[in-house]
Amino acid sequence: MNTTQKIKAVKVLKSVLFQGFCIAIGLILMAPIIYALLVSFMQSSEILTTEFNLIPDKLYLGNYITAVTQTKMFRFMINSFIVAFVSSIVRIITSSLAAFGFAFFEFKGKGILFFFVIASMIIPTDVLVVQNYFTVAELGLINTYMGMMIVFFVSAMNIFIMRQNFLSYSKSLKEAAMVDGCSNFRFFLQILLPSSSPILFTVFISSFVGTWNTYLWPLIVTNVNEMRTAQVAITMLNVSDASAYGVVMAASIIILIPSILIFLLFQKKIVGGMMEGSVKE
Repeated sequence: MNTTQKIKAVKVLKSVLFQGFCIAIGLILMAPIIYALLVSFMQSSEILTTEFNLIPDKLYLGNYITAVTQTKMFRFMINSFIVAFVSSIVRIITSSLAAFGFAFFEFKGKGILFFFVIASMIIPTDVLVVQNYFTVAELGLINTYMGMMIVFFVSAMNIFIMRQNFLSYSKSLKEAAMVDGCSNFRFFLQILLPSSSPILFTVFISSFVGTWNTYLWPLIVTNVNEMRTAQVAITMLNVSDASAYGVVMAASIIILIPSILIFLLFQKKIVGGMMEGSVKE
């Protein structure tokens, strides 16, 4: 074996080891979800036994039937979809407009204002829950979709991400559009946003999944079952009876499905959004 072949063999070995390492890490991260899926098909006698059962003796669908019949699961999922979808759309609008201003305009106090936007990212959201609740209550938004969504309309992280993406565009592009009689809003709407579709998809998907999985805030601002979200359905099934473990796992898997589908359908867009800033001049 000559030197070239040895170098090639080493590269192949490194690639195989790296891929194997990534697969191992992925399996470790997915292990709780896989185990929850397997438990969701087990009967109570298999779950509560002293022996460790990983594979169910047979596929038992009773847990899924109970999860759907004991709660208004589909109504809760519709509520979650409305909150997550509308919040994500509004977040794209607010984040893109703010990022457009920070990237393409010069005004007094711009640096300080952007500093405060970035600084807000270090504030834990739990610190603001009480004050946000009082604000929403004073506005009369308890038990409303708006009350559940309003705290998700603006994201400093999304503003930062979109600003960094917009900075990758040459300002001469905007100047050329101005020369052709294009207004600022028209440039933003017809030129900047269409060419930034990967980052828009990334912001939308990350916002949708994050809002979909939110539990604490929707629980606080709603006190009627008709307005509950999907995550609350799990707590309604989590009773003291140990036999409910399989039902809770079944409900968790049902609620997890939309997030997985969203990621699988748009994963290429997510990767494109992450790579967008590195390839645009």
